[in-house]
Amino acid sequence: MPTTTLVWFRNDLRIRDHEALLAATRRADRVIPVYCLDPRHVGTTQWGFDKTGPFRARFLLESLRDLRTSLQELGGNLVVRQGQPEDVLPALVKETSADTVHCFEEIGTEESAVETAVQRTLETETDARLAYYWGKTLYHIDDIPFGRDDIPDVYTPFRKKVEKRCRVRDTVPAPESISPLPDDLDPGTIPSLADLGFEDDGVPDERSVLPFHGGETRGLERMRTYIWTEDCLKKYKKTRNGLLGANYSSKFSAWLAHGCLSPRQIREEVARYEQERVSNKSTYWMVFELIWSDFFTFIGWKHGDRLFAQSGPMRKNIDWVGDDDAFRRWASGTTGIPFVDANMRELNLSGFMSNRGRQNVASMLAKSLR
Repeated sequence: MPTTTLVWFRNDLRIRDHEALLAATRRADRVIPVYCLDPRHVGTTQWGFDKTGPFRARFLLESLRDLRTSLQELGGNLVVRQGQPEDVLPALVKETSADTVHCFEEIGTEESAVETAVQRTLETETDARLAYYWGKTLYHIDDIPFGRDDIPDVYTPFRKKVEKRCRVRDTVPAPESISPLPDDLDPGTIPSLADLGFEDDGVPDERSVLPFHGGETRGLERMRTYIWTEDCLKKYKKTRNGLLGANYSSKFSAWLAHGCLSPRQIREEVARYEQERVSNKSTYWMVFELIWSDFFTFIGWKHGDRLFAQSGPMRKNIDWVGDDDAFRRWASGTTGIPFVDANMRELNLSGFMSNRGRQNVASMLAKSLR
């Protein structure tokens, strides 16, 4: 009897270095890629802030369109549904007689709760199982030399130990082909920003450092441009704390956040650059920064929702100030402090702020305004 596997895409919107997708194409006769536009990702939080802003929403929709095109070029397609995954996925399993749902595991508290809900519904309503893979970090979660509770709370001990004891796994190729969707399965449409309730078109101010178009295709293009065409990697360490312009830093973060690029792909490209052009402190520093990202991911795994407590993961008793007017002025870039205001205005008008800017505005909010 033919086997069918669903591949549940989330923050992994690519076909290259996607072990869950590749494994599905190797084990199943039919593969059905699916993305759920979860209504819990839009709207406002309990504090009145937007859960997702228009810039990020536009980037996400562009990434979905690019992923659909890539899958179509391999013979398949992307099924898009609006709804909670714990409702959508079991319904698709029943509709397609799938026996497995492949996905990358997430370790954030909200993401883990959704995984648990999906798994519970699959177990109670279907015979399908959830198969987890790991693709979020540079170092595989099974390879780091720490147990969950033993992860250092300081970066340097973490970095030194993983560099000494761990090997970054090789990337995996994109599938050579993907089976077509069943004739009677509607792939669904990718909605517009207006369909999702956004009034803003999500187009950044023309002064933005980059247009930041979503998708694996544009992510790979950015990586080629920064590393090879503009040859910026060789001076990354010296320029990375700049403020304005396209190439003082890599700007890979948006594509990494949505999984259009994987950290391992960047690391392999750095290694190739070191072989073909130059190996120096700057090329190492690009990997150094990827390890920073790993560190914060695993700190989130260790501390869970303690990250969001007023006392933080370190349980520090801080006399925070609840000054709504001071916060409003900080958020709108009207504090009267030009450097802080300029960075906040850039964020509000483009969706992006430099690393140096982030450090300074965060310090202003937490340390100065408390």
